[in-house]
Amino acid sequence: MILTGFITDTFASSRLLKFSTDSLPFVDINYCCRIFTHIENPNAFIFNTMMRAYIQRNSPEKVMCLYKFMLNDNVGVDNYTYPLLVQASALRLSVFEGKLVHGHVFKVGFDFDVYVNNTLINMYAVCGTLSDARKLFDESPLLDLVSWNSILAGYVNAGNVEEARYIFDRMPERNVIASNSMIVLFGRTGNVSEACRLFREMPKKHLVSWSALISCYEQNEMYEDALVTFKRMSDHGVMVDEVVVVSVLTACARLTGVVIGKLIHSLVVKIGVEYYVNLQNALIHMYSSCEEIVSAEKLFRAGYNLDLISWNSMISGYLKCGSIEKAKALFDNMSEKDVVSWGAMISGYAQHDRFSETLELFQEMQLEGIMPDQTILVSIISACTRLAALDQGKWIHTYIRKNGLKINAILGTTLIDMYMKLGCVENALGVFHGMEEIGVSTWNALILGYAMNGLVDKSLDMFIEMKKRGVVPNEITFVGVLGACRHMGLVDEGYRHFNSMTQEYGIEPNIKHYGCMVDLLGRAGMLKEAEKLIETMPISPDVSTWGALLGACKKHGDNEMGERIGRKLVELQPDHDGFHVLLSNIHASKGNWGDVHEIRGTMQQRGVVKIPGCSMIEANGTVHEFLAGDTTHPQINEIEAMLDEMAKKLKIEGYAPETREVLLDISEEEKETTLFRHSEKLAIAFGLITICPPTPIRIIKNLRICNDCHSAAKFISRAFDREIVVRDRHRFHYFKQGSCSCMDYW
Repeated sequence: MILTGFITDTFASSRLLKFSTDSLPFVDINYCCRIFTHIENPNAFIFNTMMRAYIQRNSPEKVMCLYKFMLNDNVGVDNYTYPLLVQASALRLSVFEGKLVHGHVFKVGFDFDVYVNNTLINMYAVCGTLSDARKLFDESPLLDLVSWNSILAGYVNAGNVEEARYIFDRMPERNVIASNSMIVLFGRTGNVSEACRLFREMPKKHLVSWSALISCYEQNEMYEDALVTFKRMSDHGVMVDEVVVVSVLTACARLTGVVIGKLIHSLVVKIGVEYYVNLQNALIHMYSSCEEIVSAEKLFRAGYNLDLISWNSMISGYLKCGSIEKAKALFDNMSEKDVVSWGAMISGYAQHDRFSETLELFQEMQLEGIMPDQTILVSIISACTRLAALDQGKWIHTYIRKNGLKINAILGTTLIDMYMKLGCVENALGVFHGMEEIGVSTWNALILGYAMNGLVDKSLDMFIEMKKRGVVPNEITFVGVLGACRHMGLVDEGYRHFNSMTQEYGIEPNIKHYGCMVDLLGRAGMLKEAEKLIETMPISPDVSTWGALLGACKKHGDNEMGERIGRKLVELQPDHDGFHVLLSNIHASKGNWGDVHEIRGTMQQRGVVKIPGCSMIEANGTVHEFLAGDTTHPQINEIEAMLDEMAKKLKIEGYAPETREVLLDISEEEKETTLFRHSEKLAIAFGLITICPPTPIRIIKNLRICNDCHSAAKFISRAFDREIVVRDRHRFHYFKQGSCSCMDYW
């Protein structure tokens, strides 16, 4: 056409351009652009054709440039030009450009054109300025079905139920599109009954109608209803598409209904939509959730055009099934990782107690320049808590503040939990007072934290404050409150709170609440009352509840009851090391070494291994672990020297080793040596070497601190003028100037 000169013919060139743009994406947009530039006198139709092509190819920014050329060349615009300009503004979410176009529409007199007005209403709605959309809608002299659907869609996308319902109720003609939009809105806002009612009232139901209702059920965790509705849809002969199948597969994943999921998979293959990547992702997720990891692997390996979601789904599937190494290998092979990829792997490590790897991977993520989301931060802070890595936890908190990240209820509660469990009560309070969203879980973290730190009065005061602010306590709240009473032996107050659960709040006590009460009574020496409570419980007691009473028997020297309960517990849970050890200790305290050897022989036969005492201490950003009798630490010679110095100073202070704690048939001298190699004392010695005053020496113990270590820590705090903080499996002990915060009640 260029050679023949037909390109100068407006009609002929417009036909060529129209054919080229209609052939997108087979014809490159740049080729269409070259055709356009060769046309000498393009008219409105040609400009409109080129604008439409740019919109289709997601290049809306070029549409406004073409409009400027039209104005400069005095090309007359028509009622098809302005809708294209408005569409381009909507795609760019540029309400400023949209308003400029609206001004031109008004100037040239197209404001009465219903097609132009409809695109303007849609543009304002998409850009989030619904007040402008509504004003234009209300002032329009002529409205058609598209006008009503456009303004309704705006309110639906904004989640404005009240206004959407107002528009829907006043529609002169309710079509399927409008009804579907309302079902979607009701589903998003949790109004399932309204969605069902509207669905039933629809005279005609299309595929989208069924899909909207199934999605409504799925979003509101009514997964069985979603599957039942899908079956009804199939019974009505409605052909499914990939959108509805994704919702159904999500329901199967939630219900771990792999049988139904496999049937859906067969249907997907039958109708030929299995190659849609979103469907492949949904199938991988479904099989992974149902722990059919082999099936998920097959799909992943055979998948076409897999995207990031595919890789992330497979990684999450491996982690859920405990295949951590496979997940890490897949993660390492990813050519591109997003925050979800990092989050899946970091959370997976944390959920499988691989806390050191959790922090290491987070450091890698930082080096890659990826900004963590709140889910990742929660996992990292939890890892710091479990590793007793206070310095790293504080660094994360500082990182959150410096980067202006919002602390929501979950993240704030996790920070409070970390600070409380690491003995930094003031830091925890600082987080609490800085939070905008405070839920019942946040109050629970404070109540539990205060109790754990021995601040029982503050724990109970916080419970009172929580109720004053209108926050209704839940089951976990009362675990914290009863735990606070347990730490100080407040039997009467404990009973009062225990009874208030049913009388004031309608909460039926569960096994944890009864366990707290048994422990409270047992610690207070009310052993018969504790046993009576167990025997009269409306639910079957678990081994932990009996275990609390067994521990109390040992504490108060009731060997007869202790032996009886101990034997029962060993029969109930023969693989529990703690019950064997407690029963053995009761026999040892009476000098019954034959019974001790018998129990230890039984443990050997059953393969029951006693969990060794382990103490962790953080120094200079590194967490160090010590086991009882440990000699493997790189600084063991310095630690041994410090232990000798500690022994000399403690002797001067009047410390006498409590050799009755060593329940072995050995000499007194050997018992003293054994006591001084407990993990807590090794950690304290290391802390005295590496942590400069006045920084407290903070230690986390995996078991309950023994009487001798408790007594020694009090003497050490006075002899070395150091504050020592020990968190055992039950509570905190703050040692300062020869006394402990627990007042020797633990």
